[in-house]
Amino acid sequence: MARLAQTAGLTDVQQEILATVRDFVDKEIIPVATQLEHKDEYPTQIVEGLKELGLFGLMIPEEYGGLGESLLTYALCVEEIARGWMSVSGIINTHFIVAYMLKQHGTQEQKDTFLPRMALGEVRGAFSMSEPALGSDVSAITSKGVKDGEEYVLNGQKMWLTNGGTSSLVAVLCRSDEGHPEGTAPHKSMTTFLVEKEPGFGEVRPGLNIPGKIDKMGYKGVDTTELIMDGLRIPANRVLGGVTGRGFYQMMDGVEVGRVNVAARGCGVAQRAFELGVSYAQQRQTFGKPIAQHQAIQFKLAEMATKVEAAHAMMVNAARKKDSGERNDLEAGMAKYLASEYCKEVVEDAFRIHGGYGFSKEYEIERLYREAPMLLIGEGTAEIQKMIIGRRLLEEYRFQG
Repeated sequence: MARLAQTAGLTDVQQEILATVRDFVDKEIIPVATQLEHKDEYPTQIVEGLKELGLFGLMIPEEYGGLGESLLTYALCVEEIARGWMSVSGIINTHFIVAYMLKQHGTQEQKDTFLPRMALGEVRGAFSMSEPALGSDVSAITSKGVKDGEEYVLNGQKMWLTNGGTSSLVAVLCRSDEGHPEGTAPHKSMTTFLVEKEPGFGEVRPGLNIPGKIDKMGYKGVDTTELIMDGLRIPANRVLGGVTGRGFYQMMDGVEVGRVNVAARGCGVAQRAFELGVSYAQQRQTFGKPIAQHQAIQFKLAEMATKVEAAHAMMVNAARKKDSGERNDLEAGMAKYLASEYCKEVVEDAFRIHGGYGFSKEYEIERLYREAPMLLIGEGTAEIQKMIIGRRLLEEYRFQG
């Protein structure tokens, strides 16, 4: 077993789950990932395998048919899956954010309706905050839900929806001014709506259109789409938690889980990049010896391994903090920031070790080089993470003068 990125204090059950996932990644994901990625092909067979392993229900409570595991177990599984192919980890990430939001904030009827089917992977989740002109300013959301009798009518355009085509349940954040007078702070007049739809593209239900996949530099295979609502009518019992005005807080709670996930993805991609770099360095020869014996390459390997280890430790700490029930926005922000930045650096160093061959699509590192930048943006940019970290530090270390 590799020495890097080990986690102390795991139970026998956690170790067994991780061993099973790692075996699945080595046998079912790594051998086909680059081929599928180059075709931008959805990994149907891999996803079916994850369903059979029960991973779609990993964090869903046992009473709803899930495994009832912790965020730490989930994050470590994501790390393993991202080591094989980051896009696959994205498929389950949005699913789990929605499942987590339902578990934490849903009404009993909403939990009973969705969680058992989500645990089986029969219902796939996606969540939607971003809009074309939004960026990081969530308060600028313009999509709106207006009450009309026992229904809400939703209008607006959402952007960067992971699993937009394959999902059947989307948690959508909209403005909802009813019950919130003019002048109410924007984040207090937002509501999360649970939108059920048919998988696919085009008009997936009356008033809801999912255009085709957005063509991306990397992070291929997984479908990333827009979501257009034009007079979309949903029943009032599909307001998450049954009360309007709580959407921002519900989404931010889910995003904390998402940031741990992105940190775990960064750890997995960085670990794979290190594996590729250290392996290639021992095979490639220059000046009569393997390049691994050149001091310059050893320095790179040392830096890469240290970054892999540091990012993993921070990710584990953030997951354990959330599992403890404590606020973890500081730890999640730090973990996401560090892991994504280190991932980019480790991948680039592995790319440099490969030399000209790293630029060839025949080598796996070429794919990782295109995938790593997404982690710098997903679930909040580095600048947003630093804002969160800075504000929380000032709360913790308030000057007493």
